[in-house]
Amino acid sequence: MTAETVFGKIVSGEIPVEFLAETDRVVAFNDMHPQAPVHILVIPKTSAYANVAELAAGDPDLLAEIVQVSRELAERFADGDFRLIFNNGANAGQTVFHVHAHVLAGGLEEGSLVGS
Repeated sequence: MTAETVFGKIVSGEIPVEFLAETDRVVAFNDMHPQAPVHILVIPKTSAYANVAELAAGDPDLLAEIVQVSRELAERFADGDFRLIFNNGANAGQTVFHVHAHVLAGGLEEGSLVGS
């Protein structure tokens, strides 16, 4: 694990945040620039995967864990319904190249997009 991105620095503790969930391989915390009433980021503790396509090819069990943690967070902080967004590549709006999922719920407007 390296701390080259802001998410790597969060995982290493260099940037303190309050974790809403944590497993052996995943952490989750509120997005600093929320796009919905519930906007949580779920990231792996490893920085080995820059995007979701790399993660799916390299460690599908870790991807499944991210989805499971996302579902549990939606149960805790929303009504269980949620939108799960992975931006894959700069042209798709990804700005942090440490794979991460956006969990959005509550008050979502039709057609809204999420960057980072």
